[in-house]
Order: sequence, then C-alpha cells, then structure tokens
Amino acid sequence: MNDMSNTSRGKLPSAEEISLIQKFLNDTTLFLGPDPEIMQNHDLMPRSADEEVAISKASDAHTIAKIRDRIQAGCDEGYEMVEQMGAAPGAKWGDVITGVYSASGDLAIASAGGVLIFSALVHHPIKFIIKNWINDPTVGVREGDGFIHNDSRYGNVHNTDQSMILPIFHRGKLVCWVASTVHEGENGAIEPGGMPSMAESPSDEGLKMSPFRVVENYQIKRDILTFLQNSVREPKLQYEDMKVKLFACLRIKQRIEETLNADGPEALISTLRLTMENVRAEVKRRISEWPDMTVRTYIIQDSTLRENCVVKINCKLTKTGDRLIFDFRGSAPEFTNRATNTIVAGLKGMLAQVFLCYVWPDLPRGQAAFAPIEVITDPNSIVNCSYDAPNSQSLMSIFTGFTAGQHAVAKFLYSCPEKFTKVHAPTFNMINTFIWGGVSQHGETLGNLCADLNGMGAGATVDRDGEHALAPIFATMADIGEQELNEEEVPFLQLVSKKMTRDAIAPGKYRGGQGYTMMVATKDSEQWGFMTVCQGAKIPPLQGLFGGYACGAYPLSKVKGVDVYDVLLNTPEKFKHSIEEIMNDQPFEGASYTTHHMGMGFEISKRGELFMISQGAGAGYGDLLERDPSGVIKDIEEGLISPPVAARLYKVVFDPETLAIDEKATEEARAAERRARIARSTPYAEFVKTWSKPTPPSHLQYFGAWGDDVSTLYMGGADKTRDADVPRPNYMPHPKDVRIAELEARLASLGAMGGEKQ
Repeated sequence: MNDMSNTSRGKLPSAEEISLIQKFLNDTTLFLGPDPEIMQNHDLMPRSADEEVAISKASDAHTIAKIRDRIQAGCDEGYEMVEQMGAAPGAKWGDVITGVYSASGDLAIASAGGVLIFSALVHHPIKFIIKNWINDPTVGVREGDGFIHNDSRYGNVHNTDQSMILPIFHRGKLVCWVASTVHEGENGAIEPGGMPSMAESPSDEGLKMSPFRVVENYQIKRDILTFLQNSVREPKLQYEDMKVKLFACLRIKQRIEETLNADGPEALISTLRLTMENVRAEVKRRISEWPDMTVRTYIIQDSTLRENCVVKINCKLTKTGDRLIFDFRGSAPEFTNRATNTIVAGLKGMLAQVFLCYVWPDLPRGQAAFAPIEVITDPNSIVNCSYDAPNSQSLMSIFTGFTAGQHAVAKFLYSCPEKFTKVHAPTFNMINTFIWGGVSQHGETLGNLCADLNGMGAGATVDRDGEHALAPIFATMADIGEQELNEEEVPFLQLVSKKMTRDAIAPGKYRGGQGYTMMVATKDSEQWGFMTVCQGAKIPPLQGLFGGYACGAYPLSKVKGVDVYDVLLNTPEKFKHSIEEIMNDQPFEGASYTTHHMGMGFEISKRGELFMISQGAGAGYGDLLERDPSGVIKDIEEGLISPPVAARLYKVVFDPETLAIDEKATEEARAAERRARIARSTPYAEFVKTWSKPTPPSHLQYFGAWGDDVSTLYMGGADKTRDADVPRPNYMPHPKDVRIAELEARLASLGAMGGEKQ
C-alpha cells in the first residue's frame, strides 16, 4: 500500500517493481499474434555463443564441405520421400521442400528440388517457436516434439502450405531444426482446394495454424489430428501427409545424427553457420560487381479475381556498392476484403527465387542467398498487407512482384561487363490451372488442384527461344502431373491436356516458351465443380525484354448446354481439340459459348460441359524484325503459330503451301516496316505531352501510384486517394451488389421501378 502511494506521489518504481510488472504483462498476454519483429526480418540471426565456440573448434574447409554435402543429400532424400509418398497433388508433383535450420532458426541448407520460395519463409515460424514456446511452461520444446504450421501471417506463402517442424537435440541440447513443407491444397476454406478467391476476410480462408505441437515422442497426437481432420474436406489426406512430412523429417534427422556421431556437434553447428555466412558474403561480393544504377519497372494485375480493375505492382531496383534495394513503394494499397494481398515475407520469398533459380543457381539453397538484399514497401499495401487482410490468393501479388523483380534484374545483368548467367526475359507467372472439388465418383468429398500450373512457359534468353511449359517460377524440378492417374480419383476428364496452344505466343527476336491447352468436363458426379484463379485475361501479367513482347491475354472459355461425352460417343467428328476451333466454329448446336476473366469462383458443373483455359507463354526477347525467318517457319511447322499471324508479326514472306522463304521479299518487308516505324514515331518530348497525364482516367478503376510520385496511392478512381504512409481501408463492393445496381438502373430507365421512365 505504501509502495503504491509512493508511486502515485511521483516516486519512480524500483527495479523489482518493474520486473514484477513485466512478469505480469508476460504472464497475462491476451494473444500472440504474428510478431512484426520476426515477420519483417529476413536477415540471418547474429552468431550465438555456441556457434562462436563451434567455429573456433571446427572450421576446416574440407570438413565443412563434406558435412554440407551429407546434409544436402539428406534434404534431397527427404524431398524424394515426400514426393513419392505424399497424397496431395502438390506433394506428388514437386511442390515440396525440406531443409535444415540452425538452432536460431535460420535456414542453412534446403533440398535442391522443390519450392525454393520457402527458403525465405519457413524460418519465421521456427523463430516464433523459439521466442514464445521454448521457455513457456505450458508448451516447451523437447526431444521428440514436432510442430505444425500453415498460417501465412506467421510465415509461409498461403494457408495451403503446411509445415512439419522438428527440433534436433544432441545429449539434451538443441543443435538445429528440420522441416518439411508441402502445398497440401485442401484446408477447409469457403471454397474447396485451399485458395479461395471469394475470401473477404481471414476467417474465410480455412484452417489457420499458428505454430503448435502436434507430435510428442515422434508420434502424432490423435486428439489434435482428429481436430485437424474435422477442419478440412479431405481427412485422409490431412493424416497421410502429416505422416509423410514427419517421416521425411525423421530421415533427415537420421542423417544429422550420423554427422553428430561421426564428427561431433561443433562440426555440425559450424557447418550450418559458415555455410550461411559464406553465402551471404558471396552474394554481397557478386552484387558489388554490378554497375551502380537504378532500374524502374512495373507489372499490372487486371483483376482482384472478383472484378476487373487495374492494379499496379511498382518496382524500383537500386544498386550502390554492395547494397541492392528492391523498392516496391507505389504498389497498390491492400484490398481489405479481397484475397490477392500478400504479407511482405511472401514477396521476399519470391524475390529470393529470382536469384536462386535464374541468377545464381550455383549457390547453396538457403535463406542466406537473399539475406543481404533489402526490400522497401508501403505499409498496408498489396505486397505488405495487414494482419486483418485476407491473403489466400497471395500468389497473384507475389508472382507479379517476382516478375517485376526479374524484369529489373535482367537489365542489371545485361549491363554487367562480365556475365556468368544468361540474360533472361520474364517467365510466365500465373497459376493457369483448374482447382476442383466436390463429391467424387467414389462418394468421397475432395478438393485440390491440377498440377498443370507447374507448366509455365519460360522466357526467352539472350541467344535462344524460351522452353515450352518448362517449370513454375516457384519451384525447380517440379512435374506437371499425369491426369490419367488423377482420373482414378476424381470425376472429370482432361479431354485435351498438354497440347500447345497455337498463337498463344510472346514474340521477339527469340520468342517465349509457350503454354498448353486444358479442356475439362465433369463425368461421374452431380456434385462437382471448378475454379480458376489467375490474372491476365485482359492485360498480360508480364513484360517483354529489349523489344520482345509480353504474352497474350488468356480468357476462360465455357461451352454449356452440351454433353460432350454424348458428342464423343455419337458424333466424334464434331469435337475439336483447340479452344480456337471450338469457340470460332461453335460445332455443338444449341450450346452457349462464352468467355470470361480467369477469376472464376467455385462453380458446380454439369456432365459434359466444357471449361477451357490455356497455360501462358514466357516473355519474348529482342526486336521481332531480327528473328531468323527459319525460326518463324519452324514455329509454323510445329503448330505454334498460324501462318497469317507469323507473316503479320515477323514480316516474313513465304509460300503458303511449301513454306519456302522468299529471302529478298522478307528483307524488303522488314525494311518497309522499319521505315513505317520511323514515320509514325514522334520525338520523346512531344510524345510525353500527349501520353503522360496528371491523374488516372476518370473511368478507370485504378489502384496504386500514378507516374513517378509514389507518395500518393489511388484507390479505385482519380478522386479517391490515400497517403502512402497512412493506411486506410480499401473495400470493394460485392459483385452481386454491383450487378443488382446495374439491373435496377436498367429497370428504372424503362419505367419498371414504379417511377417515371428516365
């Protein structure tokens, strides 16, 4: 009582009182949300005392290399286990990664294959566990424990990704961590498959697991497992893949224990730390050899997956000395009730992919490859969203953010006097695939996706065309799956699969790699449907390089009022194997033929209705008029481009029957086009006067900075803005409400709303 009165009269509290107050606050914490200190930091933790001691005792380069190779092999072994035994499509087709983390939580070594984006993401939940659970008497971290996690706000890309995390002890002391992460898909969200574009808040996005213990004594706890199984549409998948991830981690643990027994804990700890420090130092050295300069670029998103709009991803890349800074200020404000936002860690993970896959693939896979690179964003922007904004479709922003980064980095590489990697135009960046769900032909409730998203067309390089449907930007050595295997479990067929889409190109001196057509139709279920969740049906989601073009725009096409299975049985000659033929020729009498943007929410399909999309093409490189005419003819012969399109784009003259090139006529046609370019051009100063406007057009639903001024963000119209540093909610009206208002306005104009005709 006297102490309180003394304090109230102005006496400062004693150290003991401060300690008691702090203990009270720590013991009565209401809620452990995502920790900004953890989530905003992607650099390595400082050396610990144990690491200092270990390095002083074991730092021989040959020993370090031997142990690193052994651990790398263990991670690759764990990766193979998950890929071979996993139940989810993402597990079967390479959307997986395994890794070994330091005792402080930094990822030191990851599997060579898999989703390298996780290299800059999964350390966050481990650091949350270290900070909050190790010394918590109700939790703790013990040998035999395993933690599960999927809430992207605590680390990870989106809630479809589930991680299993195990601490590794040696003689009672924590020496490192191992983890396995898989794109599981189904997570109980409002739409099946785990990536709901209809989510308007985090509460719509399904199971959200902050890191918690799910394994004790290396056994999965059945009470927690039962809860998780009851939280998703596929309880068998949830259990099976939890076991698969656990046993993959145990295999890596076995390899680590072999190292501990053979070389001792100091050698292991030293290897993990020095691997990270050496990679970090090497990245800074390589950056220092780049020219000091700034590159500006941007990518446009053409929808929120719910409505068409223009959404800017703004990027300025600056290099000074050994500092490389990605500045994304000026990107669109977050959508408070749309799912296309990303936490900043997701953006960083994708930018790490630029370097790990396309620039420095020789570096050991790990967090250190991106650790010294800086990232700046506006708060509450689409690339650094708040805790309360949904982000189940974060791929829309991290993939376009990746492309902005890849586009800018290519210009730096081009400017380097000595090059160690080829300059590369952007790879296609959208998940053009079908997400599916419902009740299968076997009576099971399912929800997941086709692995066709892994077939993104590669961008062209400085000296060759891009590879067709090569690999996704987020993974190495991923597979596009075998639809025939899928059809044993799901009630739909891919009637056309992996057929290159003609004229879906990104032309240039070297063209981008092309994508393929997918046509699906439900067959044996009345409770089955599809989603598509990508952008690029109105505005291409990437840019070409040095005169090369972006890819085309790829809409969703539907044919309804037909049972294509009856057609195939009775009049198979009517079925066409390309979207182009079906939509232009309309071979099925009485059917409806429509096109849509690629943000289709989950839609129940009837037997035999066609849903048709195309995977996209990588960007082109260089001037079209410099393309070798023989390369153009080769593309025609392979069905990649139609003769009229080839002649119009490349100004190549050839015989339509024999495809023989008229070299002289081609030279004349190209010379004429160059003269025409000059004739229709204007001096830059004159061009800017008519092209550059002070604000976005009034009719355009535009989001983000306009021009070079990144201090003001537009929020859907020229008269609606916010200060970039002062967050404000950015709500979109429900599409149904918009449609109702449109119809009511039409009725009112016809005098059908009880008033005068307008």
